[in-house]
Amino acid sequence: MDTLSMKAMLADYGAETLKGIHNYIPDKEPRAYLYNLLAEYPNRGGKGFRPGLCIAACKAFGGKQDDASNSAVCLELLHNAFLIHDDVEDESFFRRNKPTLHQSTNTAIAINVGDAMQVLGLYPLFKNREVLGDKVAMQIFMEVQHMVTESVEGQAMELGWRKDNTANLMEADYLRMILKKTCWYTCIHPIRIGAIIGTKGRVNPEKFDRLGYFMGTSFQIQDDVLNLIADEEKYGKEIGGDILEGKRTLMLIHLMATCKPEELRTISKFLSLPIRQRKNADALEILELMHTYGSITHAKNTAQYLAGAALKEFYTIFSRLPDSEDKSLIENIIIYMIDREY
Repeated sequence: MDTLSMKAMLADYGAETLKGIHNYIPDKEPRAYLYNLLAEYPNRGGKGFRPGLCIAACKAFGGKQDDASNSAVCLELLHNAFLIHDDVEDESFFRRNKPTLHQSTNTAIAINVGDAMQVLGLYPLFKNREVLGDKVAMQIFMEVQHMVTESVEGQAMELGWRKDNTANLMEADYLRMILKKTCWYTCIHPIRIGAIIGTKGRVNPEKFDRLGYFMGTSFQIQDDVLNLIADEEKYGKEIGGDILEGKRTLMLIHLMATCKPEELRTISKFLSLPIRQRKNADALEILELMHTYGSITHAKNTAQYLAGAALKEFYTIFSRLPDSEDKSLIENIIIYMIDREY
């Protein structure tokens, strides 16, 4: 399967999931500042990894796409709710080439829309009972409960590091945070949920944890790298925003661990300022230091290594399954996660 075919399959699964989202949005008031805004981020598109992985895993293990549709809708609603709240917490300006929701409306409305999307995401899990039966539906509900818990714990870690201006982090701290914040809800649970549906609950979901961890970490590191070097129009978010926001990316952690003491003091002083007081010129100087100390190269190499580990786990688990487009899709998502340029 080539990249175009992979993207086409993800687009098809994403389009079906988007239809499902629209079907779950209530057709009632208040529309202008709530219900009309619920589909704002989903309508902007995206890579569709989460519903794609869920549906592909389900079908690879012998299930039907319709069996996974409610779970895919839930995952995508929660993902976009997280994005709305992330944009508020990060004071970001752009999401998918358009102003963030709190910029186009206001912070209070955006938070409320994100809250509503989280609540709305619960109903598809209830509807799973009609398709999958009570036992499997409850199993998926508990998967989602764990996924959300891990995600907010990871977000709390990152926000806490920024609040306390932590400067002595190690790679292990970053990887632990990314496991919680990114891996569980981007890769591990979408694959686990799809496999549970496809096998009617007969699979041990923990067998996918290492695969999802390696996938999620390589994806996040590559995403952090692209935030610094990608084409802004293609990337869809402001380039260098992670430095201005003070995110403890692998590159920043590597830089702070290897730069000179006086440079570390300068970086720490920059990060101690409120976001709106940080200057782009200073962020560019930090970016230059990342190049000087090989921090970006180090992150790229780490992402490549983790993607290789993900492929090894994939072949170990999925080699026992019959060849199919969906099995190939998961393999190619792993490759694309690290090769992508935006």
